[in-house]
Amino acid sequence: MPNGLIVGCESLFVPYDPERAGLLFACGALGMLAGDTAIGRFVPARLRERIRFPLQALLAAPFLLFALDPALPLALALVTVSAVGYGASLLHQEKLMALVPEELSGHALGLHTSGMLALQGISAALAGALAQYTSPRTGMVLLAAVSLAVTFLLARTAKKSAEPGTVNLVPRSPVL
Repeated sequence: MPNGLIVGCESLFVPYDPERAGLLFACGALGMLAGDTAIGRFVPARLRERIRFPLQALLAAPFLLFALDPALPLALALVTVSAVGYGASLLHQEKLMALVPEELSGHALGLHTSGMLALQGISAALAGALAQYTSPRTGMVLLAAVSLAVTFLLARTAKKSAEPGTVNLVPRSPVL
């Protein structure tokens, strides 16, 4: 859900700055490439679990600064830094695969991808509605704030479920 909300922020690049939206999208792609490469190749296994939610927060936090209507160079830097946070997706998928039996991994990834794409579309529509009644900048800031709130709730829930004595509700074998 947090990623989908940030896709909603990105869907407002064209109304935010029609003449420079392409630069904003390019910087987002660059940040995503950097984040995915760094996470996928260079982050050791012992750190991966600890950085999942901070990376997710990184995805949203820079968009809060759009409330200040940053100049183009700062906006480009914010989008680039934000998109590094998409590397958290790799860590969340890794966690999903660790929890799902191997014979159901294809189904789990398919369901994950379908849900993610659906939420991205809904978030883009929500972003458009917010921008219609406020401004593109305000829409971006509101979606980023909600994304951060959801990230903190998910991180808190994950931390509680990892505490000793907590019942794990995820089945380790297929239940049909």
